[in-house]
Amino acid sequence: MERSQYSSRLLDNAVNQFATLPGIGRRTALRLVLHLLREDQNDVLQFVDAVRAVRSDICYCKICNNISDNEVCDICANAERDHRTICVVENIRDVMAIENTHQYRGVYHVLGGVISPMDGIGPDDLNISSLENRLISGEADEVILALSTTLEGDTTNLYLYKRLDKYGVNITTIARGVAVGDELEYADEVTLGRSIVNRVPFNKTIAV
Repeated sequence: MERSQYSSRLLDNAVNQFATLPGIGRRTALRLVLHLLREDQNDVLQFVDAVRAVRSDICYCKICNNISDNEVCDICANAERDHRTICVVENIRDVMAIENTHQYRGVYHVLGGVISPMDGIGPDDLNISSLENRLISGEADEVILALSTTLEGDTTNLYLYKRLDKYGVNITTIARGVAVGDELEYADEVTLGRSIVNRVPFNKTIAV
């Protein structure tokens, strides 16, 4: 049997689990576990229940693929939002980033990634068909392509433009206030907000 690094195998197991989290090394993991040991047991149980609920109870909105506690997320269910404008983003973190700008009142569509042949991700791996269905049903007048200004993001933007142009909706993209090569979630709120407000027709961004 493998020997525990610490005096308790239970402690060792907990540290190993915390260390699997992004950006958490073993030293930080140990500090977190020791912190939990000092906390009231009821507080720790609430923490554990919250983590368990995140994995078992949170679902994805059947309309836009955003995370939600219900079949339809709060944004899609909000009658005060502009449901004729759909902002296409790469992931849930981008939804949060745009919402934090307080500059956008439309709805979203989460692709779940971008086209990246190097990572083995193609169009069929993304939530594109469900976006098409929203356009076929006449749900939207405008689609905003709000993907990160990276090579993969630009490739996905161009693919989406060619695939969605036939549906007769206005296809725009965020203004280049976001620096080329930047991930959308790391842009500051003012810059990102201005990029959404000052969006431009996508066909004007295509090099001839």
